[in-house]
Amino acid sequence: MSSDHLQPKRKSETSAAPVTRREFLKRSAAVAATATFAGLPAFHFAHAQGTDRLRIGLVGCGGRGTGAARDCLSSSEGLEMYALGDITVERAKACRQNLADFGNKVNVSDDRCFGGFDAYQKVLGSGIDVILLCTPPGFRPLHFDAAVQAGKHIFAEKPIATCPAGVRKFMASADAAAQKGLSVVAGTQYRHHEGYQEAMRRIFGGEIGAVKGGSVYYMATSPGVRPRQPDWTDLHYQMNNWLFYTWIAGDQIVEQFVHNIDIMCWFMQGHPIRAYGTGGRQVRVDPAYGDVYDHFAIEYEFAGGGRVTAMCRQMDNTATRVDNRVIGTEGDAYLAQFTDFWVKGKSNWTPGTDWKNPYVTEHKVLIESIRANRKVNEGRQVAESTLAAIMGRMAAYTGQVVSWDQAMNSKLNLMKDPTAFGPMPTDPVPMPGKTKLE
Repeated sequence: MSSDHLQPKRKSETSAAPVTRREFLKRSAAVAATATFAGLPAFHFAHAQGTDRLRIGLVGCGGRGTGAARDCLSSSEGLEMYALGDITVERAKACRQNLADFGNKVNVSDDRCFGGFDAYQKVLGSGIDVILLCTPPGFRPLHFDAAVQAGKHIFAEKPIATCPAGVRKFMASADAAAQKGLSVVAGTQYRHHEGYQEAMRRIFGGEIGAVKGGSVYYMATSPGVRPRQPDWTDLHYQMNNWLFYTWIAGDQIVEQFVHNIDIMCWFMQGHPIRAYGTGGRQVRVDPAYGDVYDHFAIEYEFAGGGRVTAMCRQMDNTATRVDNRVIGTEGDAYLAQFTDFWVKGKSNWTPGTDWKNPYVTEHKVLIESIRANRKVNEGRQVAESTLAAIMGRMAAYTGQVVSWDQAMNSKLNLMKDPTAFGPMPTDPVPMPGKTKLE
């Protein structure tokens, strides 16, 4: 499961009604991808199976993983879903059933539906060419490193870690992937959205003058709690409610808000150098909500003095808002989720609202890069955006100013590698002024 289903569609600058990912897909003008690789030779890359047919594996068969599998299979011809892995075989088989409408694009036998904490290893060893990594992000550094070592091309869902130690591990693996000539595409789909791409082209082209800063928002409702069952261990409960546990999800600012923080790093053309902020747990105070906050407000400072205000919230019965504002010396720009964009400055630009589906586009980019033997690697890019989100969380949790170097070199390590269900104590809720900066 992913919190992407919480994304609202903007109606006005301060209020929005929710739109689910499924609703967006229905409204898309087309599922064909943008011509990111237009002009590349149309030859197919030979694979170990002696055919241009690419075998796909999926690790993490919840809502986001199943959605990613559907997006991937929709993106290109000559694909075959070949292996599925999750914590239980039953979840893998449920995903296979969900994909049944793709017909012969799905070739997952019972012996390639894997369950258990080592399911990722079994999928990697099943004979696939490409792997989709869609488990909760606490597992991403471990799974990503294993995929690189196995020589697979990778789609890695965002975020890519929940702590600085995980980010460093992911970055090292991304560098190794580049050395091996592997393609890596991240689940930061706005990077593959035509509206964002055109707006950024105009911003970088000087339409609003020099960029001085801006604001990014992700104000949403809260995901629900799955009640604890009598036979669940601590780890059962946490994995069924993973969004509420920082070690596995990263808290909202990392797990969900990373989308907008990635946009921030994009329009500021680099990572922040400092973060100062606040946050807390005002509504979701029941222990059932684990150790996460329900709101954050961060000021990010960039080299050259530019500043961006970043706010996120998960509270029911509150105004929702998901958008980004870029402020320049001669104008400004607005980018709101999937359909609403404008640039006002030296010239004005207000596009239409029909766009190709970026969830599908990101997979088409990955597949075309493999077949054209022209690799793409978004690993460092998504890792820096993830660390920027973690940096803001560290500032809010501790009440301290946190620099980029402090975050990058932090000893904080939330990574766990459980091998069986059992006890998993809940970490204490962070308290600014008491929680230490590690």
